Amino acid sequence: MSSLTEKDRPIVQLLLNTGTCPRCILRFCCVGSQAVYRCPYKDLMKDLKEFLKNNQEKEDTVCSDVVDPPCKRMRLEHTEERPDDLNHNGALQQIPSVNNENTAMENSAVEVCNVCLGILQEFCEVDFVKKVCQKVNSADYQFTSFVFSVSLPPQLSVRERAAWLLVKQEMGKLGLSLAKDDIVQLKEAYKWIIHPQLSEELGVPADGKSLFEISVVFAHPETDEECHFLATACPDCFKPAKNKQSVFTRMAVIKALEKIKEDDFLKHFPCPPSLPKNLCVALEIQCNNGAVFVAGRYNKYSRNLPQTPWIIDGERKLESSVEELISGHLMAEFKADSFNFSSSGREDVDVRTLGNGRPFAIELVNPRRIHFTAEEMKGLQQTINDSSDKIQVRDLQLVTREAIGRMKEGEEEKTKTYSALIWTDKAIRKEDIAFLDDIKELKLDQKTPLRVLHRRPLAVRCRIIHTMKSEYIDEHHFRLHLKSQAGTYIKEFVHGDFGRTKPSIGSLLNRTADILELDVESVDVDWPPTLDN
Repeated sequence: MSSLTEKDRPIVQLLLNTGTCPRCILRFCCVGSQAVYRCPYKDLMKDLKEFLKNNQEKEDTVCSDVVDPPCKRMRLEHTEERPDDLNHNGALQQIPSVNNENTAMENSAVEVCNVCLGILQEFCEVDFVKKVCQKVNSADYQFTSFVFSVSLPPQLSVRERAAWLLVKQEMGKLGLSLAKDDIVQLKEAYKWIIHPQLSEELGVPADGKSLFEISVVFAHPETDEECHFLATACPDCFKPAKNKQSVFTRMAVIKALEKIKEDDFLKHFPCPPSLPKNLCVALEIQCNNGAVFVAGRYNKYSRNLPQTPWIIDGERKLESSVEELISGHLMAEFKADSFNFSSSGREDVDVRTLGNGRPFAIELVNPRRIHFTAEEMKGLQQTINDSSDKIQVRDLQLVTREAIGRMKEGEEEKTKTYSALIWTDKAIRKEDIAFLDDIKELKLDQKTPLRVLHRRPLAVRCRIIHTMKSEYIDEHHFRLHLKSQAGTYIKEFVHGDFGRTKPSIGSLLNRTADILELDVESVDVDWPPTLDN
């Protein structure tokens, strides 16, 4: 095996004797060639045996010519007991002597690797790859590349540490060293092997930046308790978390392994790791597509339709909402699991949104379908518009997550134009309201309105009414067109909210005023881009 050199022979021979698989042996020999790991398992085992046999013959020749050379053959018999040589019971760990070549060959046939627990054995084979791909294909996702993620049992980190300490100890006797970070990581080696197979079977490349993720979760119930001694040695590393079923997460175990002293580790865990009876099991094979974002503008023509579902104390007040009338169709077409709706501000249930509409965006979570042409989006827009006379959408398009930030900017920084139908208790004449037209940049102090105090913090907000234009109707009614800073409570500006908004239309007219109807005529946010609909 050209990837291995003479200095690797002690590691190969030691690990074969203790029940480690060929690919894990390559990892501990720091072999970085991806192609080597992809060789068939049987070929790797055969090559390792050949490697040992050839080196044994060379060594025997050298030893016969030299009277007393410093032998490179590793000796595991010790005349003096040291902490590094202790197993978890404080006794010397018995390892077959590597001087006997037959022993190495017999032990190399161990069914399940004592380090990877079969991850680099059974789960690298074509049958498992086909099983993963069948799961992917049956899920019916659209994707042009994939990223593969794997979740390994946390006890693998413990077993890897034990194997490393064993190898480190023996290398030290030969005046050599093996840093923990030099070992090829199990996940990395596994992906080297699995990526090309998945890519060939699925017909698309592996790409670390892909939004389509294939994930596999492995478990090994037989050895689940092997991490538990770490909780006693390093209790600070294992703290309960609401979203975790067990405190023995991979990161917690790794953190504990970094803290525990080598002597303490060796007193609690066998070195080399014991031989398992069973392979790991693939608990879950899952697929997930990155979110897709759809944006547009909506008009709301009903005065009995909330923007989002109106539910109070678990009871639904109205049968539908703007959010549901739009998202229901998108969910069906994109075949998504769920959605998140956002918009540039919101209107009350009894307020219409006219003009060019209000910008909105919908995040579609884990969509199966992600590719839509401009014509298909136009058709989807028409489907939404044909389904209800309460709303209409325009400029429906696919956007990026980053682009949504432009919509959010408008919530506080942009202006909005309204039309309000106002009633007064005392009779008015046209000239009584004419002065409103001359008021520019009127500053308001608005204490959080009583009607939203249950969901908004108490605060005084400074807002600006940029312009107003009155339209006399009769002695008790007039319409007011006004442009205001985004975030202004218009209803409260009209009636004053028991003095919580100053000044108000009521205080300016020196009479009681109330609002009968309110329409949003424009939301001045230049997003999303206008389309030729």
